[in-house]
Amino acid sequence: MKILLSVLLFSFLTSGCTKHENMPVNTDTSITQPITGGSTFSYLALGDSYTIGEAVKQAESFPYQLQSQLKDKNIRIANPKIIAVTGWTTDELLAGIKQENLSGTYDFVTLLIGVNNQYRGYPLSTYRKEFSELLQKAIAFAGGDVRKVFVISIPDWGATPFGKNSGRDPQVIAAEIDRFNGANQEITAAAGVNYTNITPASRNAATDAALVASDGLHPSGKMYGQWTDALLTKVATVLK
Repeated sequence: MKILLSVLLFSFLTSGCTKHENMPVNTDTSITQPITGGSTFSYLALGDSYTIGEAVKQAESFPYQLQSQLKDKNIRIANPKIIAVTGWTTDELLAGIKQENLSGTYDFVTLLIGVNNQYRGYPLSTYRKEFSELLQKAIAFAGGDVRKVFVISIPDWGATPFGKNSGRDPQVIAAEIDRFNGANQEITAAAGVNYTNITPASRNAATDAALVASDGLHPSGKMYGQWTDALLTKVATVLK
């Protein structure tokens, strides 16, 4: 019975973005369209649905909130170059970067990836290897300057309404998220890169519905605003 329920759950969650089972997606693709304009500093955002801002308006995603708040500090940022798709795992992000065939470097880079590795039950050892590769690519995109790379921890989706109704134990989800974050934090520290831990605050979604988007799973603009606040001073200090 447990296996049958798992199969049914995975079938429900299958995304059109990949061939694998993924967390639910919002079919409104307008949120990923670029805003016109341009400015001084360039920004590359690497990730998955949390970088896109699934289920919220583009302006509410953390890359665009970060752009806006930096502008308020008289630091002009071009529209973020976002390489991210809802449902992506580390290997899919690596493939996505390769497909983009980027040239040149960026003034700063953010990296947030891993929730779908955990969700699909992929080995932690695989995550460690592929996250290490992604971090090195992020550093290269930042011109080899580790100060200009900002890694963000994986939020805990088990604290959301979807997580609570997923049929999985929220405590088990939390423990697995912690293990994945333990790995990415260790790798980040070894590389001398800045690490922003938003996971504890993400768990406030268990008691604050305003932190969750309308899909019951992804962060709301309010939560993304908290992530932006956590990044703002760090990024501004490097760019000034």
